[in-house]
Amino acid sequence: MDFELKATAPGSNARAGVITTDHGQIETPIFMPVGTLGSVKGVHTHELRDDVKAQIILGNTYHLYLRPGTDIIEKAGGLHKFNGWDKPILTDSGGFQVFSLSDNRKLTDEGAWFRSHIDGSKHLFTPEKVVDIQRSIGSDIMMALDECPPGTSDYQYSRKSLDLTKRWLARGWKHFNETEPRYGHRQAFFPIVQGCTYADLRRESARFVADLGAEGNAIGGLAVGEPAEVMYDMIEVVNEILPVDRPRYLMGVGTPVNILEAIDRGVDMMDCVMPTRNGRNGMIFTPEGTMNMRNRKWADDFSPLQPDGPSYVDRVYSKAYVRHLFIAEELLAMQIASIHNLAFYLWLVGEARRHIIAGDFKPWKTEMVEKLMRRL
Repeated sequence: MDFELKATAPGSNARAGVITTDHGQIETPIFMPVGTLGSVKGVHTHELRDDVKAQIILGNTYHLYLRPGTDIIEKAGGLHKFNGWDKPILTDSGGFQVFSLSDNRKLTDEGAWFRSHIDGSKHLFTPEKVVDIQRSIGSDIMMALDECPPGTSDYQYSRKSLDLTKRWLARGWKHFNETEPRYGHRQAFFPIVQGCTYADLRRESARFVADLGAEGNAIGGLAVGEPAEVMYDMIEVVNEILPVDRPRYLMGVGTPVNILEAIDRGVDMMDCVMPTRNGRNGMIFTPEGTMNMRNRKWADDFSPLQPDGPSYVDRVYSKAYVRHLFIAEELLAMQIASIHNLAFYLWLVGEARRHIIAGDFKPWKTEMVEKLMRRL
């Protein structure tokens, strides 16, 4: 994987770059739709490519390991062939999912023991095994196994958690460098910065990660209960240390405003389930603010969801029709909202990139944030 920095924004740490993988290029800053089980819920591959304009999607190691399992994925020739997506794929290590099973997991130096949420069967994720699973999946970018402590964790627990993550990272990095891809394309390995909301732990973690010299680096453990301003502070602390010539991936974030604030602070890659999850519940994101499509005010509004929208769904369907679909509990409502929201997120980061290159990102971002916070 290669990364080329193309432009930086005056008065900001925002950057525009290009990541090159064997499955294609990714223009940064970029938002990555989440396809936990190898599919983005309710969205066809051709819609992701043609309507959403996605350049890279995510899969999840924990979920794909449990179902359909690595045997099936290997027989298919990797996840790209299994799901028909021929562009880049990133896989999360599954650490966040394992650690969310607080009543069904145990952490040791060896790894993370957990019970499947599907059938209760017992499994062990070691740093080495997580690398092997992601080799089987064949993702272009794989993530290290880490512990993601809650945003409200005290210092003592955060210290212990970071120490464990560092030991796991050293083992995972070693195993990655001792193994080879299985399907003829290169795979990159991203270590993850942890440290909860404590600046000294974040700095320590960022230095440890930066010293590895990986092809890219991730920032984890944010947007997990801490205030947004604290999250922004931690991003700034970490990005003062992470190398400028490698992409920076902020994991699991977030709202449109979160995304612009992260880009302003030097983040290149982001993912979140919000555009699809909130869309399925009737929330539509637009450049002028958010709409709750269940509200009575849209019942006889026959204007498009967004007249100059980033996706075909905006110009085809009216607000009144989409509201009708949600009230009637038609599945099409969730599909339309998911495609619209994903297309909007990709439009938003594309506009951010355009303004970074043009040199007016900072004033554009200030104006956009004000609009995005509106409830329509």
